[in-house]
Amino acid sequence: MSTPSGSSRPDDAARTDAASGETNGPTDPDAIKAEIEATREQLGRTVDELSHRLDVPARAKEGAARAKDTAVETYRESPPAVVGAGAGLVGLIGLVVWRRRRKRRRAAATATATGSNAALAQARAEARVARKKAAREAARARKAVARNAQRSRKRTRKATRRVRK
Repeated sequence: MSTPSGSSRPDDAARTDAASGETNGPTDPDAIKAEIEATREQLGRTVDELSHRLDVPARAKEGAARAKDTAVETYRESPPAVVGAGAGLVGLIGLVVWRRRRKRRRAAATATATGSNAALAQARAEARVARKKAAREAARARKAVARNAQRSRKRTRKATRRVRK
């Protein structure tokens, strides 16, 4: 940052140039005070500008006020254009909302179809397991019937032998 005298550092203004023997800054106390006051004013303006730039809510309000003023001025100049632009904006928003809903419905339908396919596959797997279990039980039952029939034949033979004796 440069001072009003043009030097890059404030302490350079009072230094003397070794080659020429002249001073770069004012030597009169009133001139020095005036230079200090000018520097203070410049710093004050810089601080005010920086604080204004960093005040985001105030800048946002100013921007909104400018946009509102522009819209009001445009409406006063040509109301049909503003109404047409508003209708176009509403139509665009409606189209976006409609497409999003449609996309969600399709996604839900796909998920439901996928879910029913999964349920069908699960039901088929359960039926397969049940058929295997039923087949095992039927095999056990056949073996049991065969054993009982064999035992029954043995008993009948024994009884017949006893009767014959």
